[in-house]
Amino acid sequence: MSSVSDKRRRAPVLIGVDTGGTFTDLVLWRDERLHHCKVLSTPHDPSEAIVQGMEKLNVKDRPVLMVHGTTVATNAVLEGKGAEVAYVTSQGFADVLALGRQQRTEIYALEQPAGPAPVAAQHCFEISTRAAHDGSLLARASDDELAQLAASVNALEVDAVAVNLLYAWLCPEEEQRLARMLPDSLFVSLASEVLPEIREYERGIATWLNASVGPVMSRYLRRLQKALPEAAISVLRSAGTTVAAAQAARHGVSLLLSGPAGGIAAARLLAEVTGRERMLTLDMGGTSTDVALLNGTIPLTQNSQIAGWPLTISSVDIHTIGAGGGSMARVDEGGMLLVGPESAGADPGPACYGRGGAAVTVTDANLVLGRLPADTLLGGYMPLDQPAAMAAMTRLGAQLGMDPIETAEGVLRVANEHMARALRVMSVERGHDPQDYDLVCFGGAGGLHACELAELMGMQRIV
Repeated sequence: MSSVSDKRRRAPVLIGVDTGGTFTDLVLWRDERLHHCKVLSTPHDPSEAIVQGMEKLNVKDRPVLMVHGTTVATNAVLEGKGAEVAYVTSQGFADVLALGRQQRTEIYALEQPAGPAPVAAQHCFEISTRAAHDGSLLARASDDELAQLAASVNALEVDAVAVNLLYAWLCPEEEQRLARMLPDSLFVSLASEVLPEIREYERGIATWLNASVGPVMSRYLRRLQKALPEAAISVLRSAGTTVAAAQAARHGVSLLLSGPAGGIAAARLLAEVTGRERMLTLDMGGTSTDVALLNGTIPLTQNSQIAGWPLTISSVDIHTIGAGGGSMARVDEGGMLLVGPESAGADPGPACYGRGGAAVTVTDANLVLGRLPADTLLGGYMPLDQPAAMAAMTRLGAQLGMDPIETAEGVLRVANEHMARALRVMSVERGHDPQDYDLVCFGGAGGLHACELAELMGMQRIV
């Protein structure tokens, strides 16, 4: 009997992990039962929250098959905390990333806002290797030239190198030859592997993004694997598929929409089970809200953006806004109530978390209005501080000349309008009538706003 129980203890269990900006959720399938655990995220090291959750579920030292949706790569790009990158390209093309496509982001502005170049000019290098449009070599860098380049790159304080030679996808051997000359300590991202297709600017951006997030993901996944040596970890990719952790770090650019992809994949399964294929999904977390439109399949695109950069890697087709349960409310200089995009995060979090935070958030508004009962335990263990939420709402209301109840209602109206606008972007602005679709709300805060959003959109069914 004991041998049977020992075997069951050693049998791998399936666990899904979603790391968000505010909470980390773990869902475990064990002994024909579903178990769930929610812990506060640990932005300084997201693996810490995962380990805490595993301990709560009592599976930290058991063999597990883990599928992990993560925002580590996303946040590295959005917050500008990616690795320092050197960029190598064909002679005459070092300025391509800085020049871009010369598109006017603000059509009527006389002076266009100019963001920083992705790679500093002193970190851009050219080599004489040049291929023609058919892949034939017109010029080939000598070994001495490549050795000198490798020495120059090694002298810089960079963690990664992005290599994007013209027409490289037709003759990848030249990029591979250069990679072999570079120091082993550097993360090397090759355009011929990241995005083997035409258009040197978009290919270069994808290669740079991959180089920027690669070392970050490598360090994170190594820490996670070290903390959970018994776990076989797969990471969710932007297109809704999974990849083993060892390969995930090599192709970090494919993980930039890893977090939202899990919800879209689940919605597609829900459509299959219910037979309701037309869905508008709203994934409302603590920091942001992701909206997608489904017609029976996972919607994919190769024409998205992240932090203003073109993202031509296959990914779920979503629209993201900075509105979530932790979105902070404030009054601007003109006396207007604003909500988001700044978030209170997990630490100290909203006022109602009782962790020293003073910011009024959407979660505080839901608590003040009784939509979240005062005795609610977030994740089954974390009590909410209703008096702290009321005090913070009273302070905000004083700036507006409103009582705390009116202020809380105003916060929710503004937040709901933001989300309704996002739903219209994915439906009305693409020629779809929202009334023909079911509203599917998920994420930690989605259910609290489902009814108002359905009413604003004229939708008849909520799943």
